[in-house]
Amino acid sequence: MAATSLLSRLLILPPPAPAAAASLRQRKPAAAHSLSSRGRRPRLAVQAVAPAAAEEEKGGLPAAEAERLAEFLREDLPHLFDDVGVDRSAYDDRVRFRDPITRHDTIDGYLLNIRLLKLLFRPDFYLHHVEQTGPYEITTRWTMVMKFVLLPWKPELVFTGLSIMGVNPQNLKFCSHVDIWDSIQNNEYFSFEGLGDVFKQLRIYKTPDIETPKYLILKRTANYEIRSYPPFLIVEAKGDKLTGSSGFNNVTGYIFGKNASSEKIAMTTPVFTQASDDKLSDVSIQIVLPMNKDLDSLPAPNTEAVNLRKVEGGIAAVKKFSGRPKEEIVIQKEKELRSQLLKDVLKPQHGCLLARYNDPRTQSFIMRNEVLIWLNDFTLE
Repeated sequence: MAATSLLSRLLILPPPAPAAAASLRQRKPAAAHSLSSRGRRPRLAVQAVAPAAAEEEKGGLPAAEAERLAEFLREDLPHLFDDVGVDRSAYDDRVRFRDPITRHDTIDGYLLNIRLLKLLFRPDFYLHHVEQTGPYEITTRWTMVMKFVLLPWKPELVFTGLSIMGVNPQNLKFCSHVDIWDSIQNNEYFSFEGLGDVFKQLRIYKTPDIETPKYLILKRTANYEIRSYPPFLIVEAKGDKLTGSSGFNNVTGYIFGKNASSEKIAMTTPVFTQASDDKLSDVSIQIVLPMNKDLDSLPAPNTEAVNLRKVEGGIAAVKKFSGRPKEEIVIQKEKELRSQLLKDVLKPQHGCLLARYNDPRTQSFIMRNEVLIWLNDFTLE
């Protein structure tokens, strides 16, 4: 199968008809759930429901049945791409699967698509929440991350969105599964916008093969990503401007051994410059310290110009771009990102961070740069 057709099968979870999708965006999410489980999971015990009984039950799924199906998805979906696999017995044989660029009308077609993805990609799937959103409808919110291994630079493709699962009232099996991607407007099959979104992610960004702060992409829109960062440690010094190098020798000197115990510490990426005020004038330059370090075990700096501290992490909006990160370009990217966040009724904090991932000798068209803005009171819906 051609690479483009394989890419078109990236997301295969349940989204809705347009009316259902519109109503869903107004609903609040349940608590988040991580998909880290790899053990055996209970299979769904399906009990037939007589047509007459289903007809009487105008209100839809009883609360206990809805929770049973939701809990099943929480247990089952973590196995989407592992050796256990999903429980096919929970789906009608003629289940209807749709995403913006792929469709299947049988459970066999759906499972074949999963096998192809496992073969040519290294998919990671993260389930954020599951909830009932209609009389016979359960919706999941998820993130899927995969590397396209057929290209030499192995680009990372990220999709986030909703899967809306229709439930057959007669047998309580899933009979439809429609995906909605956060990154596009036209989620109907076949969406050229969706295909374009896939190809857009194939561009080259060079990320050095060294440690970088961990994060989980919660939502990827057409203009930015929303990431969750756990706490991390930094060494920092006073800077002069977002794209400047003032203070860089101080922080690199610390990790190269200019510290109380002459300890050399592994280099990481990116180099951050943080502007903490709304005028982007109060700037510090930062290097993230390896994750296996803690403040108690780190050697003290030799100079007062260098500071060690813990960044508490949190939720950040991120805009990625390539090229030389000149000051006027970075300021423009920050303005664009802040404007988009306000338009989307999010709450950006003052200031921003510039993340520079590459050596200055890197060719500009493959450079990876990011502007990050921390958010207040973010809720994933």
